[in-house]
Amino acid sequence: MATGFALAIAIGAGVLSLPAATVPGSETGFLQALFTSTSAVSLTGLIVVDTPVYWSGFGQGVILALIQIGGFGIMTIASLVGLVLADRIGLRGRLNAAAEVRTSGLGDVRSVVVGVFRTSLIIESVVATALAARFFLGYDEPFGRALWLGTFHAVSAFNNAGFALFSDNMIGFATDPWICIPLLMAVVLGGIGFPVLFEIARRVRSRAKGGRSPHRWSLHTRLTLTVTGVLLVLGPTVVMLFEWSRTLGGFGFWDKMVVATFQGIMPRTAGFNSVDYADVDNATLLVTDVLMFIGGGSGGTAGGIKVTTFALLLFVILAEIRGDREVTVFDRRIDARVQRQALTVALIGVALVMLPVVALLAGTDFDLDVLLFEVVSAFATVGLSTGITAQLPGWGQMILIVLMYLGRIGSITLVSALAARDRGRRYTLPTERPFIG
Repeated sequence: MATGFALAIAIGAGVLSLPAATVPGSETGFLQALFTSTSAVSLTGLIVVDTPVYWSGFGQGVILALIQIGGFGIMTIASLVGLVLADRIGLRGRLNAAAEVRTSGLGDVRSVVVGVFRTSLIIESVVATALAARFFLGYDEPFGRALWLGTFHAVSAFNNAGFALFSDNMIGFATDPWICIPLLMAVVLGGIGFPVLFEIARRVRSRAKGGRSPHRWSLHTRLTLTVTGVLLVLGPTVVMLFEWSRTLGGFGFWDKMVVATFQGIMPRTAGFNSVDYADVDNATLLVTDVLMFIGGGSGGTAGGIKVTTFALLLFVILAEIRGDREVTVFDRRIDARVQRQALTVALIGVALVMLPVVALLAGTDFDLDVLLFEVVSAFATVGLSTGITAQLPGWGQMILIVLMYLGRIGSITLVSALAARDRGRRYTLPTERPFIG
């Protein structure tokens, strides 16, 4: 997987380096091409050049293809991990994994690949139609141009890429619910994860046919939907709280609701922005850092450490506070190995954020808050920016390139490697407790 994504990035950078990929008069630089290709394949959305101004129609088409390849690859590979691991772990774990896989509808490789393709095509087509209609009827765009805008932004939204064909991203449509709501729906559906979408679709089809759906949701789906619901409320609430009289000050009440909802949900690794993040309060930046770091659901196009990882760590803390001997979630006991894997993913994520921040602080003149925001955005493959990406030195942009790549494939490869690794001992060492705190 790591090699495949690196190859896709390299090929994309090579194609974007061609003169035909840029508008006449623009110099094709390999660093700009490499950064853009990495950002597209990793579904990030950070840019060092203005997408609609710098890249030609051909270049924009290449970016769209790279986004689609990255999104399809991530959803397919991440969903197949459960199938692979079901045959690589112990008997009890294998039975549990197989039960989860069957509940989610991931019965075989073919069902995963076909399901991902079909789901992506349906959602992107519906959103593209809605956006194209709005651009055509509401903004008097020519039909061909409206269709291209709708398609590009629908694919970018569902894949949580955040690339836009407007120089100010979505600021020009900040108060238009006919643009914002379809984008939000695509972002949320893409970020939930394919296993969850597949399980929901199976239940809907079963009930539509008059059948009896399974009594219990899978633990993964229940965790993902619960934490996602909480974050979907928390994000807009924070934006309204801190930005009501700041970046939202010039809007009416209902327009504030639209803008706050849009900006409160987008940090879940989507990357579109309808306000200028260079003008937001530092408290908003910090909370956005946290939301970006958490990310979205496993097996989807979102990045971050994933909501299931975050939720499991919360339940571990809760169990320790309550003095429970075992960690339980929704009447299910969580294996100790899964707890350690969640902790490993979270702490490695912290390290991947802090090391680049320290390096950029030492080598540039930017403040901590904006550098932290930029680095978290790259690691979590979000794409939100305060506008300093293009101002970073070449070595700083290379750091973000590596971080986007690791942020996209790192959690999947790490978790699959940890889950498949089983080192047994035939003896037990004496127990001792160091002082904690």
